[in-house]
Amino acid sequence: MERWFPFRTARLLLREIGPADIPGIQEYAGDPEVVRYMRWGPNDLATTIEVARDWIDEQQRWPRDSVQLAIEPAGEAKIAGAIHLWVSDARNATGSFGFVLNRAYWGRGYATEAARAVMECAFREVGLHRLCATCDTRNLASAHVLEKLGMRREAEHRKDVLQKMEWRDSYVYAILREEWE
Repeated sequence: MERWFPFRTARLLLREIGPADIPGIQEYAGDPEVVRYMRWGPNDLATTIEVARDWIDEQQRWPRDSVQLAIEPAGEAKIAGAIHLWVSDARNATGSFGFVLNRAYWGRGYATEAARAVMECAFREVGLHRLCATCDTRNLASAHVLEKLGMRREAEHRKDVLQKMEWRDSYVYAILREEWE
């Protein structure tokens, strides 16, 4: 399979992350409000540099089961966030995705637009049968995005993730290729 990225949506460029993105990544990864419901963060600059270098190193391999893409608004030449797609079960053609956005870009529909585009690639280019996503049950904005994408809430897992020294509950969302089509 050939690389299915970078690509554009109506308002975004989804592309691989580069060294020049590190300050923009730190801007959202170091923001306690942005990472409030994430398993990670807030990051100090050293952690962000280490994680970004791992992503950049991983980009040298193809094919690979995990793709981390920058979300860049058209004409801005600045990373607004990131979206991650990974094939979690190749035998059963199942994948998962997650996203994060800088707080300055919240409420503009960028997460929905980026996720919709990645879903299309997951089904058309990667050939997945099923796509899943999870979120903290308190993260109403992410749950809303997943529901706008047509995903169904399949489960609520009680205290399933140790996040920042406390147990959290998670929603599990999924959509099948035939439902997406």
